Amino acid sequence: MPAIDVIDLSKRYAGRTVLDGITFSVEEGEIFGILGPNGAGKTTTVEILEGLRTADSGSVQILGLDPVADGRRLRQLIGVQLQHTELPDNLKVWEALDLYASFYEQPRNWRELIDEWGLSDQRNVRFAKLSGGQKQRLIIALALVGNPRIAFLDELTTGLDPQARRATWQLVEQIRAAGVTVVLVSHFMDEVEELCDRVAVISQGRIAAIDTPAALIDAVDAEHAMRFRVESEEGTRILDAIRTLPGVTSARITADVVVVSGTSDFATAVTTLLAREHIVATDLRIDKRTLDDAFAALTGRTFDH
Repeated sequence: MPAIDVIDLSKRYAGRTVLDGITFSVEEGEIFGILGPNGAGKTTTVEILEGLRTADSGSVQILGLDPVADGRRLRQLIGVQLQHTELPDNLKVWEALDLYASFYEQPRNWRELIDEWGLSDQRNVRFAKLSGGQKQRLIIALALVGNPRIAFLDELTTGLDPQARRATWQLVEQIRAAGVTVVLVSHFMDEVEELCDRVAVISQGRIAAIDTPAALIDAVDAEHAMRFRVESEEGTRILDAIRTLPGVTSARITADVVVVSGTSDFATAVTTLLAREHIVATDLRIDKRTLDDAFAALTGRTFDH
């Protein structure tokens, strides 16, 4: 049985369809990403899984439980980091963890969590005095204090600087290493690509694709480019031949730099041609296709970060 099983989930607000037949499953022990632009239906999906909202139709099973009918039992088994989490300014770190631990029948030792999440020096610091990264560490610790089997993390790194984001990614890996299934909601492509075993791409309330990040990228036939240096005379001589190769959409040379754009595996065709013509290319660089490319290809949209 999967940790999470969602079948034909739908939700409407004031006549507007927010979720339109969402179906997916999450296996135990994986980091599962839910990716989409703002307003795509990501948070609504997760809030239904958490039991914070009810669906209009469809079925949801979390660890074999219904989030509505079995809400009391389920809350003992999941940890939740909401998209916007605030605590009273004067609440100290240890006080927050002690309070949250009291909500669970078999909580983690919150003193251990303080050490594990690098909050020992902030133990007696009030919430308002914590840095952005420290607040995120505390919020994650609060989501884990109930000793959950599944952790829901919604827009975990929004508003953090690059260094704090990278540090938070390491924390997510630690959660999975402890045996916790993670559902990560994000609109950051690099975050999902870095962390997730599989990802569901949601667009306008529907699942556009579900696969590993690498498989989604490999399936994209979006145009990308390669660049290399050659002797200018050789570059000019070979340019017309490059333009006839499968997948190549354009080729140009400026000074001694050749830029070739194309789709599919055009780069292999170009390098094979260079080898056959005994042309030595230097500083060769192929632009990496990304989840941005995959999302645009799947949905016809680009992200509004």
